[in-house]
Amino acid sequence: RCGMRTAKCQLMATSLCIMLLGLSIATLSTVTHYGLRFTVISNISPESNSYRVIHHAAFYVGICLSMTLILAALLSSAATVRESQCLTATGFFCFALAFCGLIPTACWRYARSTEVEDSMMDMYDLVYEEVRRNVSSFRRHELNAIHEAFLCCGKHSPFGDTAAVEHNTCPPSQAQAAGQDCLQEIQGFLKKHMDLVSMLLGTTICFTVYAMVLTSFLWFYIHFSNNLDRKGKYILR
Repeated sequence: RCGMRTAKCQLMATSLCIMLLGLSIATLSTVTHYGLRFTVISNISPESNSYRVIHHAAFYVGICLSMTLILAALLSSAATVRESQCLTATGFFCFALAFCGLIPTACWRYARSTEVEDSMMDMYDLVYEEVRRNVSSFRRHELNAIHEAFLCCGKHSPFGDTAAVEHNTCPPSQAQAAGQDCLQEIQGFLKKHMDLVSMLLGTTICFTVYAMVLTSFLWFYIHFSNNLDRKGKYILR
């Protein structure tokens, strides 16, 4: 009984942590999808560029994972209070489902970590070179929007002098950003963002595995406790 109370307390605390992690994943997914620095690249990306697909997929995967984690945390908390075998099994299933979604997401993060960075930098290079060659006047507004979003101005280009491009696409209010390479700014911003994603995924996976262990322990305890209650009933005469 003492061990069971400890396990129930730990499961309640773990469920609360997982609920907070689920909300954090939902918040991070929303910021990634609607954040200015991400949307400014997504809006100018053509269909052939992989960034737009990744941009939308990351949002939907993050929202689905967060909802699954929050549901699993709520079910496990209710199962702990009511000692319901059905709720415990359902909570374990939701944790397992979230785990099956977290592992591929973490593997994609480490196996293809540079794909997002390369696609964003390729888009900046494309817009920048079209403005430099005066191919499209509309690209000038897109380049100016990127400079305002990332607080940078131009890049070091091997194709010649870029002072004219920077003079036309960097507003006077960004004088302090002059000389800051936008490619380096994009790379540094994505590195910080991906580090945060990795830390959040790793923490969530550890808590999910621990919650699966606790819910399985609770299920077996309830199962065997119910079987023992049905045995050995004595009647005094």
